[in-house]
Amino acid sequence: MDFTNDELRRYSRHLILPEIGVAGQKKIKAARVLCIGAGGLGSPVALYLAAAGVGTLGLVDFDVVDLSNLQRQVLHSTPDEGRAKVESARARVTRLNPNVKVAAHAERLTSQNALAIFQNYDVIVDGADNFPTRYLANDACALLRKPYVYGAVYRFEGQASVLGPGVNAPCYRCLYPEPPAPGAAPSCAEAGVLGVLPGIIGLIQATEALKLVLGLGGSLAGRLLLFDALNMSFREIRLKRDPRCVLCGDSPTITSLIDYEDFCGVKPPTEGTPMHPDEVTVQDMKNALASPGLGIKVIDVREPDEQRIARIEGVPLIPLGTLPQRYRELDPGGSYYIHCKTGGRSLKAVQFLRSKGFKNVKSVAGGITAWSEQIDPSVPKY
Repeated sequence: MDFTNDELRRYSRHLILPEIGVAGQKKIKAARVLCIGAGGLGSPVALYLAAAGVGTLGLVDFDVVDLSNLQRQVLHSTPDEGRAKVESARARVTRLNPNVKVAAHAERLTSQNALAIFQNYDVIVDGADNFPTRYLANDACALLRKPYVYGAVYRFEGQASVLGPGVNAPCYRCLYPEPPAPGAAPSCAEAGVLGVLPGIIGLIQATEALKLVLGLGGSLAGRLLLFDALNMSFREIRLKRDPRCVLCGDSPTITSLIDYEDFCGVKPPTEGTPMHPDEVTVQDMKNALASPGLGIKVIDVREPDEQRIARIEGVPLIPLGTLPQRYRELDPGGSYYIHCKTGGRSLKAVQFLRSKGFKNVKSVAGGITAWSEQIDPSVPKY
């Protein structure tokens, strides 16, 4: 495989590294790497793998660019708002390095398509932000014996590793045999994330992917790297394969892909699916606010900073974290509708209040986000 003069100039700093040289750059050019997600983690992964000259870069993402993404998802720019992320990413990568072939998979990764997509790639880099996709990617990589480059971020903390039997390492299920209970681990949209954090973790993932392609150095296989941005500290945990692991253990019981939404308890509602019995709609909340005679009070359990961004006039704030100390301010015999950003924290608040003897409490499905979309567009979405 020959390089053009332009490629020789572009990759010259690689070519003069004795550990890479022409032979190594040829490996990079021949490599096929798939990035799951073109968001916070996928942005630095895609940009730096493309800059390095990876021959084929696969991107799988079904989402569109939102203004709230741009604080961390540096693949995209303000004019891309509303555009499919894989198309925005393809354009950005092509501008950066036209020698890279971008394979855009504008679809949700599922149990039905994961194996077919993964089998065409050498390395899988996971930039997903949800547990069903992580378990799906892990299982598909293990079944195909593909290296699984894992990364995750939360608020100010991140972690990364290289997992799976394809690199003689434990799999994700060895670390986390069971997913957290639904709502126990808030998403970035609920908990927030320091914008630069996905850049740091994504660059570590890109580094590991390149080393795997090159067969160079010691990888994170068998190690979990933990990063704390507030303290600017790294620490490492040694990982061991769990012989009882249902996927890569001595007697595996998972031999094909499963329903991961069901496994994680986050099955998305379908048309006709009844609401949770503890939920009401934003229209119900509007009626309660407009009709004081109904005797229903509305409570906001978000954080004060969130209320400063978006609020519904006349709705008092009792942050969820303070509810155990403040619930006595409420009447156990009263009726309450409780809202948060999207409905997760308000359901927790309902469960807590019920444990304290409150009978007439309901969570507002979709929270203030649904209020903005369905009732009052002047309320900012964040």
